[in-house]
Amino acid sequence: MQPRLLPPTSLPLSPQPMVTGSTEVKASVNKLLSTAHSLPCSKGALAFTQMLQPMARFQVALDALLPILDSTTPAEIASRILVSFILYTLYAPHPIAVNPFKSALFVTYTNEREKAVSFATKEGGVSPNEQLVWALWKILKGDGNDIGPYSPSTLARSPLPPKLRAINLVLDDDLYNSISDLDDSAYHYFRNKRGQSAPSDTNRVSQRSSRVATPEYSFERDKQNERLIYAVKLLLAARDRVLNLSEQRTLIPLLPDVASSRMVTSLDITPIVTYNPTIAHPLFVSLITNPNPEPMTFIDVLPHLPPTLASFDLLGRLLRDQSYIKVPGYSTVADFVRLEVLGQFITRCIGWIEQAEREQMEGLISDDRFEKGLQHLCRFFMSLIKLNIVDPNSDTDCAEVCSFCLHYARFEEANSLYRFIMSGGGF
Repeated sequence: MQPRLLPPTSLPLSPQPMVTGSTEVKASVNKLLSTAHSLPCSKGALAFTQMLQPMARFQVALDALLPILDSTTPAEIASRILVSFILYTLYAPHPIAVNPFKSALFVTYTNEREKAVSFATKEGGVSPNEQLVWALWKILKGDGNDIGPYSPSTLARSPLPPKLRAINLVLDDDLYNSISDLDDSAYHYFRNKRGQSAPSDTNRVSQRSSRVATPEYSFERDKQNERLIYAVKLLLAARDRVLNLSEQRTLIPLLPDVASSRMVTSLDITPIVTYNPTIAHPLFVSLITNPNPEPMTFIDVLPHLPPTLASFDLLGRLLRDQSYIKVPGYSTVADFVRLEVLGQFITRCIGWIEQAEREQMEGLISDDRFEKGLQHLCRFFMSLIKLNIVDPNSDTDCAEVCSFCLHYARFEEANSLYRFIMSGGGF
């Protein structure tokens, strides 16, 4: 049963200008939070993302939003609900389990729930923070979008039915509050950086379970966590732009740690391949060679890549990679990709090129993607033969490509590839 909520307001929220300076950023964030209480949470979150560059959002969230989330003033319940929703929506396309602010949200939920339950037990009434507990509970369950249409002030005022009181809102803390997670380390780093005492490990262990060991935090570990957080920020940026050489050198050594943090999803692979194929290669190898519960989710992305130079560059690197892989029946990444990915990739590339030709003939596209895709595929397949990855005498390896080349024999690249295959890899 959902709480009774007032209808979402229809007041418009004007676009926010981009801000860069730290003082200007904090002032703009505070102004946004103070003026967005009567607007839908979704509009407040949209305004936050619009006024910041993508690379700045994570750091601003650390500097400006987490202190508000951690506030203990009852009058700020509406602001804390809005902040919680913004932290959720920054990574909403991904499961809540990989949200870098997951542990911070869970710590707040745990503390606020304990306060609400204690108040109800001692005073026999309803704690003023019950609505905040419910909003955090919804977000941590992955249902944060349900509160998007409602304003923070509406959520803070709306009475909750008995079934949704804090005492009845229980989460499995093992799913949200792992002390070895990257997001948990980031929260500790954030708290320690500001001279505040992070929640003691003893208290956290008692909250979770007595069998979890207490970690020791050190300056060296904090510095490593800082580098890891920066690496995650670079990886997020790699989905939208080409990283410069300095950024690539910083990111590549940390890719195994980023991969093991499980913050990377299959949705990230295609845009990273598009902009940064040199990053995509070691990232992909780390994802399938490091312990990962679902390596096939990343492998299944490869056959669907478009026939672009970046895609062929990645496949070519993987087909020459001799890294050991713990997959039954395969010894290296190259063996696995050749037998499980290459055939599907070639088939889908041919389908993509044929579809592009049809769209060009129908006047739906006016660029040269069809010709470029054909050219890239033919040159890629010829290089595979020269590298002895594909056997030109094998019908299994070459029958489909030969048929493709005959169909497009009017193009020099297809004609040359067909003659190369028929000659057994030589003219």
